[in-house]
Amino acid sequence: MTTMAATPRTSPAVGSLAESLQPQLSLRERKKLKTRVAIRRATYRLVAEQGYEATTVEQIAEAAEVSPSTVFRYFPTKEDIVLTDEFDPILLREMRSRPAGEPPLRSLRYVMTEAMRLALLDDHEETVQRTRLMVEVPALRARMMESMASTSRQLCEVLAERSGREVDLEVRVFAMAVLGALHETTVYWAERHHEDDIFVLIGRTLDALEAGLPLAG
Repeated sequence: MTTMAATPRTSPAVGSLAESLQPQLSLRERKKLKTRVAIRRATYRLVAEQGYEATTVEQIAEAAEVSPSTVFRYFPTKEDIVLTDEFDPILLREMRSRPAGEPPLRSLRYVMTEAMRLALLDDHEETVQRTRLMVEVPALRARMMESMASTSRQLCEVLAERSGREVDLEVRVFAMAVLGALHETTVYWAERHHEDDIFVLIGRTLDALEAGLPLAG
């Protein structure tokens, strides 16, 4: 597999990938999705030009051709604009569609790998910029922890459904362990200037979890 730096940098029209993956959306929902993506991509353009701290919500609104109140209606904080993407609902749906009886970690290996593939296909530069900002901006790191907790709760529900058990301690620990490990994987990738193959890193991470986190030399 080639390194991530050599991954084709395809950038389709705003919202096109997410919309094609969610054909069940109504016209109103598709318009809302298009607005969300436009706001996020305007944010990334401005941040690339002038830095995260110097970028204001008012500037983002102007660049996305919406009002500041519309920005806040879609994203409660500026940090959320950077950290939120359109793939969580899709990935939870994919998790539910995995074969019955498939080990949870194997299902997550497929789903999380697909998540990164989709993110890079949708916009390689945005994905790289997001992970770099997660390393560089303290406010984003803090907000990421809150976002991860929300994603974990949703993942717990799916894991409980698939295993026929309640969202007990073990389910919660499993979900957060996987998400936390994958978060550290993306941070590691960004700290090393995105020179590694992210899919190899994801594989190493999940291999370590599956092996029980051995640290022997």
